[in-house]
Amino acid sequence: MGSGAVAEADVGAGGEQPTSPKSLAFLSSGAPEAEEARERLVAKYGEVAPEDADCIVALGGDGLMLRTLHRFLGDGKPIYGMNRGSVGFLMNQYRESGLRKRIGAAKRSIIHPLLMHAVDGQGGEFRAHAINDVSLLRQTSQIAKLRILVNDKEAMAELVADGVLVATPAGSTAYNLSAHGPILPLNAPLMALTPISAFRPRRWHGALLPDDARVRLEVLEADKRPVSVVADHDEFRDVASVDIEMDHATSLVLLHDPGHSLEDRILREQFGY
Repeated sequence: MGSGAVAEADVGAGGEQPTSPKSLAFLSSGAPEAEEARERLVAKYGEVAPEDADCIVALGGDGLMLRTLHRFLGDGKPIYGMNRGSVGFLMNQYRESGLRKRIGAAKRSIIHPLLMHAVDGQGGEFRAHAINDVSLLRQTSQIAKLRILVNDKEAMAELVADGVLVATPAGSTAYNLSAHGPILPLNAPLMALTPISAFRPRRWHGALLPDDARVRLEVLEADKRPVSVVADHDEFRDVASVDIEMDHATSLVLLHDPGHSLEDRILREQFGY
């Protein structure tokens, strides 16, 4: 697979036909539509505890998928989502029939998350993983001032902005895209470094970094201009510095129907449909 952030392949190996999972666990977002679907699917296919399942089936939207990926971070258990939410970019179309066959024929995307290490003004340390992005955001009306280092070398002495984020290829179509960052092909060995409403330098639109780079973001004038950091859904406030790198030792496995893989969806996003 090399050092790329994501690889995609048939579930089966060596040219063999993929095999259907024998045991499934169903997780619901808790929304009525998702709960009803879970009850029907459990009645039809049975279920085991998530830790004993060959595959996790997530029923909800992208928020549930991210929570499920975090819950099973690094154990290699494949996750197959079906949309019972709103956007459902990470999910497959909901259909009750032939579920084991669909999962057996699915394409797998292996994703590596970002690892964040933050230090606050009192010396407290915080660590978290992010599947989509790590973002630094101003906490008050005062604009943030940030210093950017890449591999221990200063890349920008001062960024004056609402914030800045580092996104994975899988997360490049989320907050990164809303901040006018680039959409990254899913198998690109890259990370996107994207400013959020940059004031100075006004014409800087960000950078593409190799996914083995180490990014350090230092908060300037932290007492006057407090900044928080968010790794997907984990937020830490009043940070002084944040270190971000791709965690290649941790793998997540997403399953998608052929022709509707995560790579296919990101490619469609690049062409605006």
